[in-house]
Amino acid sequence: MIRWSNLLQILGFFILALTASLVVVSAFALLSQDAGSKPLILATLTAGALGASLALFFRPPLHELTHREGILVVVMTWVSASILGALPFYFSDYFQGFSAAFFESVSGFTTTGATILSDVEVLPKSLLLWRSLTHWIGGMGIIVLGIAILPLIGVGGIELYRAEFSGARSEKLTPRIAETAVALWKLYLAFSVAEFIALRWAGMNSFDAICHTFSTMATGGFSTRNGSIEAFASPLIEYVLIFFMIVAGINFTQHYRLLVERHPKPFFRDPEIRFYFGIIAATTAAITLTLSFTSNDLPHAVRLALFQVVSILTTTGFSTSNFELWAPFAQLLLLAWMFTGGCTGSTAGGLKVARLYLLFRVVGREFRRMVERRGIFSVRFDQKAVSEHTIQSLLNLVYLAFLVNFASCMALTALGVDVLTAIAAVAACMFNIGPGLGSVGPADNYSHLPDLVKWILSFCMLAGRLEFYTVLVLFTRSFWMK
Repeated sequence: MIRWSNLLQILGFFILALTASLVVVSAFALLSQDAGSKPLILATLTAGALGASLALFFRPPLHELTHREGILVVVMTWVSASILGALPFYFSDYFQGFSAAFFESVSGFTTTGATILSDVEVLPKSLLLWRSLTHWIGGMGIIVLGIAILPLIGVGGIELYRAEFSGARSEKLTPRIAETAVALWKLYLAFSVAEFIALRWAGMNSFDAICHTFSTMATGGFSTRNGSIEAFASPLIEYVLIFFMIVAGINFTQHYRLLVERHPKPFFRDPEIRFYFGIIAATTAAITLTLSFTSNDLPHAVRLALFQVVSILTTTGFSTSNFELWAPFAQLLLLAWMFTGGCTGSTAGGLKVARLYLLFRVVGREFRRMVERRGIFSVRFDQKAVSEHTIQSLLNLVYLAFLVNFASCMALTALGVDVLTAIAAVAACMFNIGPGLGSVGPADNYSHLPDLVKWILSFCMLAGRLEFYTVLVLFTRSFWMK
C-alpha cells in the first residue's frame, strides 16, 4: 500500500529545497534591480507556501520508502520542480502561456537545452540565471541532492537512488547512500568552480561565465547569447568548454576514484571511457574531413568538428556553427550520436556509451554463435562476464526507447510537423540534446510548434531523463495493484 501522506511530506521538503534556489536568484534580481524580480518573488512565495504546507501538514511517522514509493517520489519531484520552475517564466512577459513556460522549465531541469525563445538576450539577467541554474540543479539530479537531505528527516534514500538511476551502472562510492550523494555533489561543485575560473581566464565576464558553467557541467546547453558559443568568437573559450563538456560526460564514479581516491588505473582501463574517447576522435576526424572540402583552414575545421561532436555526444547542445549547413554525411553522424549520449553515471543524457558498447559485444557474440554452433560465449565488460539478465534488460530498454521514440514521432507528424523535424525534435528532447535538425536546428527554436507538441516533447524530456521505465511504469496496472 502506498503511504501518500508520507510521500507528500517528503515532496514538501524537496519543494522547500527548490525554494531556497529561487530565494538566491530572487536576491540577485533585487540587488541588480532588473525586470525579473517580480516574477521571481511571486514564484518563490508560491513554491515556499506549497512546500511548507506539505511538509508541516503531513506529519505521520516516517518510514523507509518501498521501491514503488521511491519511483513515485522521483516522478513527483521532477514534475513538481518543472511546474514550479516554470512560474518565474510564466509570471514574466517573455513567455506566451504556461505551455511555453513549462517546456522551458522541463528543458532546464532535464538538461535538454531546447528553448522556445527566439531572442534570449531580451530576458532580464535574473531569468537567464534561473534558466541556467535549473540546468545545474537537474544535472546531478534533484533526487541525488535529496538523498543527502532525507536522512536529516529520518528517511533513507536508497530507493530514490535506485529509481533515479534505474538503468545506469550506478555504484555506491561510500557505505552510506547519503555520503555518496554528498561526495558526488562536492565533486560536481569543484568542477563547476574550476570551469568558472577557466572561463573568466579565457575572457568571459562573470555573469556569462557562471551561466555557461551551470549549463556545461549539467550538459544542458542554455546560453545567454542568441548565437550560443559562436557569439563569443573565441577559440580559447571553445576549448575550455570542450574540456569541461568531456569531463561532464564521463562517469562521476570514475572521476571520484581518479581525483579523490587517487586510483588512476580503473579510470584509464574502463572500456566505456575508452570507447567514449574513441567515438570523439573518430567522429571528429570524419567530420573534419568533410569540412576540409569546403574550407582551407584545417585548424578551424578541426575546432568546429571537435566542438560540435563533443557537444552532441555529451548531449550539451551548444553550437559554434549552424551544422544544418554542413554536408549530409556530417549531419547524419551528429544525428546518430544524439541517440548515444555520454557515459553512465555522468550528467549526460542519451542511451549511454556503455550500452552501445555492450550492444556491439552482444552482436559480435551472435556472429560467433552462428559460426561455432556448440560454443558457449559470454559477453564481457571490464573483464567481467555480463549476466544474461543484464543483457536482456539492456535489449528491453533499447526496444522501449525506440518504441517511445517512434510513437512520439508519429504523434508529431499527425499534428502537422514535417518528418525531419519530428524525428530530430523527438530525438533531441528524448535524449536531452536540445537543438536538432529541420525547423528545430541550432539556428532555430521550438516556439513555432503547437502547444500540444510542446507537451509531448516535454513528456519525452522527462521520460528520457528518467530512463523511460521510471515514468512509463506508472501507466501499468501492476504498479497500482496492492
